[in-house]
Amino acid sequence: MTDEPETRADQPGDIDPRLLEILVCPQTKGPLVYDREKGELLSKKALLAYPIRDGVPIMLVDEARTLRDDETERL
Repeated sequence: MTDEPETRADQPGDIDPRLLEILVCPQTKGPLVYDREKGELLSKKALLAYPIRDGVPIMLVDEARTLRDDETERL
């Protein structure tokens, strides 16, 4: 056993931080912002929110929802 801190997801809606470092928006290839409260990955450039289900990001444009104006202001 090691003394390293736990880096995997701790809650059902959480996502592994190492995975966040490599994921990009499939449409724009741009960076994503993790919204822990909503369990989504947000793409500012594409104005899309990709759902995270059971800790697995669903990186399909057809599964993403369009961000509202008030959501894009905080990105």
